Amino acid sequence: MIKKILLVRHGSTGTEYAGRFIGSSDIPLGAKAPEEVARLAEVLKPLAPEVTFHSPLGRVQQTVSMLGSAISTRVFEDPDLREIDFGRWEGKRFTEIAEGDSELVKRWSIWNHEFAFPEGEAVVDFLDRVGRVAEKLVGCREERILVVAHGGVIRALICHLLKIPSQNYLLFDIQPARLTTLDLFPEGGVLTGLNL
Repeated sequence: MIKKILLVRHGSTGTEYAGRFIGSSDIPLGAKAPEEVARLAEVLKPLAPEVTFHSPLGRVQQTVSMLGSAISTRVFEDPDLREIDFGRWEGKRFTEIAEGDSELVKRWSIWNHEFAFPEGEAVVDFLDRVGRVAEKLVGCREERILVVAHGGVIRALICHLLKIPSQNYLLFDIQPARLTTLDLFPEGGVLTGLNL
């Protein structure tokens, strides 16, 4: 049996958040989101997801609500799908972070699993909870599964499901209100679409 995994990032947030580290902060969608999500709904409808799992953060819940009838009526919130907690880096631009925490930025850039964001989440904890989601998807009885989450979570899910080392996490540019697809076989997964 081939399982189709449909990964969707929430719609765009406001321009005031552009270029900032936004992880666990619960910020709303921006003005462009309704149009983006309407386009996404048209892409999703023919794929007919049988079940939907989503992050508890507001920007994802808004996206799920806007998707409406394009998604499964079986919708479940999963706290393991929330974005990483950047701690005191939340809301800051990279230049601000690099000036204030240059040594930590160097350690983070090598994606060491033992790295923890200052006053935030450890990479290993983030990867563990995303790994739990991946295992849930693999074990799910449905064949077409929709996940609505965040860019970082989707990157980590791709790495986990394709058995790619998590150090490759940043190689995937996950755009807002876009669909990324994977086919899962008993032997492993195949990336079949990115930012559709």
